[in-house]
Amino acid sequence: MVFMGVRAASAQEPAAPPPPSTGQPTPLVNPSQNPPSPGLPSKQMPVISITSGAVHLVATVVDRHHNFVTDLDQNDFHVFEDEQPQKISFFGRETNLPLRIAVLLDTSNSIRPRLKFEQEAAIDFLNNVIRRGKDQAFLMTFDNEPDVIQDYTDNVDQLSRAIESQRAGGGTALRDAIYAATAKLAKAPLPPPPELQVRRVMVVISDGDDNLSDRSQSETLEAAERGEVAIYSISTSTDWLAIDTDQPKKYMKTRGDQVLEQFADLSGGRVFFPYKLDDLQESFQDIGAELRSQYFVAYAPTNAAWDGRYRKIRVDIDRKGLVVRTRKGYYAVAPGSSTGGQ
Repeated sequence: MVFMGVRAASAQEPAAPPPPSTGQPTPLVNPSQNPPSPGLPSKQMPVISITSGAVHLVATVVDRHHNFVTDLDQNDFHVFEDEQPQKISFFGRETNLPLRIAVLLDTSNSIRPRLKFEQEAAIDFLNNVIRRGKDQAFLMTFDNEPDVIQDYTDNVDQLSRAIESQRAGGGTALRDAIYAATAKLAKAPLPPPPELQVRRVMVVISDGDDNLSDRSQSETLEAAERGEVAIYSISTSTDWLAIDTDQPKKYMKTRGDQVLEQFADLSGGRVFFPYKLDDLQESFQDIGAELRSQYFVAYAPTNAAWDGRYRKIRVDIDRKGLVVRTRKGYYAVAPGSSTGGQ
């Protein structure tokens, strides 16, 4: 068996399991107060205004063959908060909300051999997902620091040209990029009335290594979860990869792979390990299908103490053999307040 890149993963800070998002009410942002901004002041937590007392969840359900299951009813879902059963107050079989997407492209020196692969990945994803006139995305690259290359737009050609123009070099500030992109997603432009809500999605295309960030792993995870951002990670690492099989696959995940996996898992997203362009196309088709094959669930917590504490969420499904993916919890911040901090 042939293996590629058998090397030790770079040392990184241990990833402490963080608390999930502000969770609770779906965030609404006043565009006049929060215009789109390319970055985030170094010590400012992404701010999202809370407008109701309900906890909103977007859930994906798959069977043992990883096929999306889209025919479930409200009675099939059981929600628990800190292991206490909750009564579902709203249920929907699909979420067709406009998407606001952050595409994070690693342009550090460590991914130089795979930069072309990353660029093809990003362009393929946008072509599969963006609906003109409805969804918008921005491009952020990161090496020594994050940089917004293309602001929010629904023009895939414009985004593609920005992606194709990138070159690799420098260190890697992955955590800083995710933190800054979360803040920018919190200020995403809203659609015109009556549709005043959006789904916030982040696609991180990287090998997961980080050697320059100021933000810690736990701090960045907390910010992403407070921002209610679903993170889909695409690993470009070829380390510990068996390539002499019909389907090349990893036989061990690097530390960077594990970091990408944790961001995806805790935010209700997903991680992919593509090797060939065909694998990549399949991965992005899966993401696009997932974003259109989800359930929207809301409940009013039985614990009415808005004490700012982190509360764990678990969602069970009645049918056997099904797996549900959603975010793992939220911060109980009082309705009408803002989540933020130093």
